[in-house]
Parts: sequence; structure tokens; C-alpha cells
Amino acid sequence: MAEGYGRFHYLDRIKFFYNARGSLLESNHWFELIVERKLIKNIKLKEEYEDIYRILKPQLNSFINSLYKIKNEAKTHIS
Repeated sequence: MAEGYGRFHYLDRIKFFYNARGSLLESNHWFELIVERKLIKNIKLKEEYEDIYRILKPQLNSFINSLYKIKNEAKTHIS
């Protein structure tokens, strides 16, 4: 997400946030495999990761949607 911060064109920023969302989903996939293979024995760590994932995923989607909304509002003001 930090990479998208310095981008000033809406679609360029959104692209980086889509990449961040993909990385989040990928990390969840790998985490599920680690749990499935019983490589993590700390249940609290598993629960903490799941809590963070459940919170972060919708927030990231909302952030992306808000950028589209801001982009569309800016376009309306220009026209």
C-alpha cells in the first residue's frame, strides 16, 4: 500500500491497492496451508491473524471503492 501512496493519478493508485489486496489474499492462502499442515502450534497467533485478515480485507475494498468515488466526483466537477 505504501507504493500507491505517492501516486497522484487515481487509476495508478488503485492499481497498487489492487496489488495490495492480491497480496493480502495470497498471504491468507499461505497461512491456511501452514495451519492445515500443523506448522503453527500457537492457536492465539492463528486467531490474531484471522482477526486482522477479517478486518483488513473489507477495509481495503472500501478504500479502493472510495478512490473510485473520489475519481468520479472529480470528473463530474471538471465537466
